[in-house]
Amino acid sequence: MSARGICGQLPRSEAAHPEPEPPPSALRPELECPFCGEAAGRQLEAHVRAQHGRLLGADTENVEQLYECPICGLTCTDIQVLEEHVDLHLEERSFPEDRSSGDLELAQQLQTEEDKQQRLEEEKREKRQYGLDSSGGYKQQFLNNMEREVNRGRMQPFEYHKRKADMMESLAFGIDDGKTKTSGIIEVLCKYYQHENKDVRRVWLSAGVDHFHSSLGDKGWGCGYRNFQMLLSSLLRNSLYNDCLRDTALIPSIPKIQSMIEDAWKEGFDPHGASHFNSRLHGSKAWIGACEIYSLLTSLRIKCQIIDFHKPTGPMGTHPRLFEWILRYYSTDSEGAAKVVCTSRPPIYLQHQGHSRTIVGIEEKKNKTLCLLLLDPGCSSQEMQKLLKLSSDGTSLRLLRKFMGNLKDKQYQIVAVDGILTLEEKTVSILGNSFCVRKIYKSVC
Repeated sequence: MSARGICGQLPRSEAAHPEPEPPPSALRPELECPFCGEAAGRQLEAHVRAQHGRLLGADTENVEQLYECPICGLTCTDIQVLEEHVDLHLEERSFPEDRSSGDLELAQQLQTEEDKQQRLEEEKREKRQYGLDSSGGYKQQFLNNMEREVNRGRMQPFEYHKRKADMMESLAFGIDDGKTKTSGIIEVLCKYYQHENKDVRRVWLSAGVDHFHSSLGDKGWGCGYRNFQMLLSSLLRNSLYNDCLRDTALIPSIPKIQSMIEDAWKEGFDPHGASHFNSRLHGSKAWIGACEIYSLLTSLRIKCQIIDFHKPTGPMGTHPRLFEWILRYYSTDSEGAAKVVCTSRPPIYLQHQGHSRTIVGIEEKKNKTLCLLLLDPGCSSQEMQKLLKLSSDGTSLRLLRKFMGNLKDKQYQIVAVDGILTLEEKTVSILGNSFCVRKIYKSVC
């Protein structure tokens, strides 16, 4: 029997000589990192832990926990921060389904707050500009300006103390110190027109008047008070007003005029105006206008009227009706054909936006044009002294002359005096005084 046929010896023979084993590299191929693709081999586990440990859930100590907002999807690393963030969503009601309306509500709220803040700033600015804040009045401004003059070397300390003492005395007695006064203006004008100025057909002049200009204590805001002093200086010359002015024999200081206006308010004049100023002027730098002048004069039983030229009545924004009214005021009682008419009429208070002046006359030229003569509180004593030395060419009259083209503000108001009031008429005036239009004149005085 051959060896091949015995009970399957052939398989035995094959098992005795097995196939050679493949090399280790064939059994264990290079392993790649599933995160970055780098071949790591047997070090794969160590590589993953070292380089990509944050992505594994096993090492919880070194992996940073993340928390997602259920409303807007914002990812936080701190659970407390997430809670506060969600609380803000709940307070503002800005869930995704209502986010547009929430944003609109928030925008409206912010705009409202901004508008409110802007209004408050504007009110503060306006109060500061018109002297309605708590920055002090005539006395404080006078002292502050003198201190600046000393610091700049323009005033000696001894002069500072002297002027301070004079000012304190003036305020104590309530009388103007007269240091800004210039007298004799109407007399000079009357003489000039009688001998010179060939182009003037006729001129009407008010009763005598003194010029008062702003000082260190009221520069920038005192024009209304200074114009009242001018008007009062003329009334004190007229015996018709002696009874009305028996308690005002001398020109009052600006703080005293403020107190006089407050007294008029207490009597019931111009309640709207009193409310605007909180019934207080004394100790402030508050601007006054035609309404305050009207109330003050009427409280003194001086008959006057306030007239509002609220819009231009001529070409290019001019006011011919204003000029015509003033011409009638001064020429009504004059008779004859005299070239120069020195009337007994008091001056006229003229108010426009940001400033006021005093009308002391009107010229009628040979070509029929009209020209007002105005005294300006802004003109210094030095300038007024030049007017008193009026030369034949009339150069200095430029300070006074205002033609129709020179007065082109949108609105003008005048206060014109015309006699005295009985006690009964004064009472009626108090009852009807509420008609007085309130207006703040916005500009630089």
